[in-house]
This record gives sequence, C-alpha cells and structure tokens, in this order.
Amino acid sequence: MFKNSEGYADPTAGSAMSQIMKEYRQQQKKRYADKNRRKIYVASKYAGDVDANVKAAIGYCRMVIDKGYMPIASHLLYPQILNDNDPEERELGLMFGLALLRECDEVWVFGEVSPGVSREIEEARRLNKKLRFMKEVGA
Repeated sequence: MFKNSEGYADPTAGSAMSQIMKEYRQQQKKRYADKNRRKIYVASKYAGDVDANVKAAIGYCRMVIDKGYMPIASHLLYPQILNDNDPEERELGLMFGLALLRECDEVWVFGEVSPGVSREIEEARRLNKKLRFMKEVGA
C-alpha cells in the first residue's frame, strides 16, 4: 500500500504511481528487448595495448547502442574468462566470437585490422554479412 508523506494510506496516489511505473516498464521493454533490434558484431583490435583497446571497444559499443542497435563484442567477454596469452584458449575465444558473429546482422570494423579482426572479416564475407568499416573514434 502506498503511503503519503505523513504515513497514511493513499490508494489514489498508489494507483497513479503503479500506472506510471507500468507504463515506464513497458517503454523500457520496447526500447531494449525488441527482438527485431539489429545485432551488430563489433570487430576491433584487442591485443597490444589491451587497456586502451578495451576502452576503445567500449566506446564503439556505446556508439552502436546510441544508433539503436545491439552490440556484440566477443573480445570484451571472452578474455575475461579465457587466457588470451595461451594460444589454445585464445583460439577457443576466437571460435566463440566467430559463432556469435554468425548470429549478427552486420559486422562493423573499427580501427586497425589485426590478425584476429582479419579472421572476423573473412568469416563475415564467407557468411555474406554486411561489413561496414568505421572510422576509429576516441572512446
């Protein structure tokens, strides 16, 4: 039961607040859970200056979100779980990333094309995915 500032039950205000929250949740669900939202695979360099590259990738993902799409950035996920310095685990992470790429509508390539990004581009072409080469932007 909603209570007013003096602690008394206020069903009218409670009902109004309930309706406002219901409408808000519906808007948020539409905005973020749209099954038709295009999934964009974000391809950018990870190795090298990892801290700078991760920061840049986060910025690229934010740009994708701001344009109304859903970013998929496997290089922000799998290095948190797998050891990127172990060749077998790095390869496993790349394979997982390529599996995610298959589920995306487009591949956006940012910045320098590293060997890992090159494999993603090759896979995108093999799958006839739309490729967009984006200018590298500051994160």
